[in-house]
Amino acid sequence: MNGQLAINQRDKGVEAADETRTRLIHAAGEIFAEKGFRSATVREICDRARANVAAVNYHFGDKEGLYQIAVQEAHCCPAELQNPNWPESFGLEEKLRFFVTAMLSSHLDKSRPEWHARLMLRELSEPTAACAKLVEAYIRPSAGTLWNILGDVIPAGTDQVQVWLTGFSIVGQCLFYKINEPIASLLMGPENYDKLRIEQLAEHITQFSLAAIGKLGQTPIPGAGT
Repeated sequence: MNGQLAINQRDKGVEAADETRTRLIHAAGEIFAEKGFRSATVREICDRARANVAAVNYHFGDKEGLYQIAVQEAHCCPAELQNPNWPESFGLEEKLRFFVTAMLSSHLDKSRPEWHARLMLRELSEPTAACAKLVEAYIRPSAGTLWNILGDVIPAGTDQVQVWLTGFSIVGQCLFYKINEPIASLLMGPENYDKLRIEQLAEHITQFSLAAIGKLGQTPIPGAGT
């Protein structure tokens, strides 16, 4: 009986610690998004999270460690794109559509806290060491997946810079519908924009990109290979 009681108390302690850690991440994300890394203080983060100041050191090491975790929490690179398990039946088009759909689903997920996008935009405009860590841990593996997809269709001998530009163009189309949503809605009219669905956007981006890729090698690319 005493042993079970000790286990229950330990489990409750672990659960409480996890809840504190989660509150700290969300409070920090909100404040970092509002003020940036340098202006935010550990004290106001802990006040908002209803946590002791010592909890930051316990869970994250320091303010910078907390910031890096908040940025990781805010990023929108789906885990399934880092090492996808393609069905054997998937060809080039299916793989690209899967990639685009996963990106759109993550970026346009209405359940994501508002601070996610704001913190990422702030980090991109004022990059810190967290940006480099994010790239190596999450974004580069996803970029590698897209590179492998493109390798099946881009003409052999295409300049590597052109391959990167092609990948950036595909990702840029996905990001457009998140970053420029207010402008696109005003241009199209909310009644039209609100009818857009992820499946429709993914199909458009996939077909548009494949058509553009099909022209690579037919027209000289200024600056390629220099």
